Amino acid sequence: MIKSTILTRNEIQNLAVYVPGKPIEEVQRELGLEKVIKLASNENPFGCSPLAYEAMKEELSQMPFYPESMAPKLAERLSEKLHIEKDHFIFGNGSDEIIRLLTRSYIRHEDEVIMADVTFPRYETNVIIEGGKPVKVPLQEGVHHLEGMIAAITDKTRMIFVCNPNNPTGTIVSKEELQSFIERVPPHILLVLDEAYYEYVSAKDRLDTVALLKHYHNLILLRTFSKIYGLAASRIGYGMMHPRIVAELVKVKEPFNTNRIAQAGAYASLADDAFVQTCVDRNRKGLTYIAEQVKQLGLNYFPSHANFLMIHLDHPGDEVFSGLLKQGVIIRSGSLLGYPNTIRVTIGTQAENEVFIQALQTVLGKKGSL
Repeated sequence: MIKSTILTRNEIQNLAVYVPGKPIEEVQRELGLEKVIKLASNENPFGCSPLAYEAMKEELSQMPFYPESMAPKLAERLSEKLHIEKDHFIFGNGSDEIIRLLTRSYIRHEDEVIMADVTFPRYETNVIIEGGKPVKVPLQEGVHHLEGMIAAITDKTRMIFVCNPNNPTGTIVSKEELQSFIERVPPHILLVLDEAYYEYVSAKDRLDTVALLKHYHNLILLRTFSKIYGLAASRIGYGMMHPRIVAELVKVKEPFNTNRIAQAGAYASLADDAFVQTCVDRNRKGLTYIAEQVKQLGLNYFPSHANFLMIHLDHPGDEVFSGLLKQGVIIRSGSLLGYPNTIRVTIGTQAENEVFIQALQTVLGKKGSL
């Protein structure tokens, strides 16, 4: 019997598989540990709003029925909150699905898409899947080099991605630089600003990008309920853009891509500003604590405006990752994120942050004060 190989598309034959942070259960099984904390995937350690929890429980009674395809109630609430028309919204199974919808709708073979050299990897993956060409512009001190991105524009440029705050570095570009950049991107090029960590940025440091949508019809904003709202397991995010772009994405969107429970939880979350502010405050306190302790260990880091910190080491991050794992602390090694001699740690509860610092001291063989 002759065995034959069924070939995949050329675009995906050498495509790398996305490697998420290791789940707690996996580490417990592998290492036989009873207590494990996960500070690897930038999740909200404070959970979700009690209002969201109750709304999702109530929605369980509707499980036999399909959800509304375009989540109109959620769009209406966001419209009221953000002061833009509800036809500017589209919802996804996480905001990363909207990235896929954008590349599926707009990227043709050999189209160029500009992005940072170290940023959220799903931009590159989805561009490659559609036959496009990623054009990577090196970060400067961990920050998007917007002038370099403008210089990289050619007649083949179709789309630009800017992750702000950037994952994995946590850095942001200034309000003035971003405003100028938006103004200079040609109107025939789609400009995608991924603002998954937008709510963590202090008001004085962030540009009101929503207000710019009515002036720049090529501007697309991505946000999510996975981070500050604590609904990562529900998989729901949203995009804001001109209705003409929404109409194109709907053509390639799965009919029921966001479920009833996710829509209910997201809707209720938007009524609990106090919960959001509490999470912001506790995150800032935890970020300050870890940064100070890291300094005492003689280490440096990228200035973060998100809920994680990327720490520079003088040796491979994989070694520290493995050492921390054995002590029941899951973080991310920079070898998977574009900076091999770093680790990225999510800001946890104060107790989790202290466990991380103690474990880090042990792994590095150094002592700091707690």
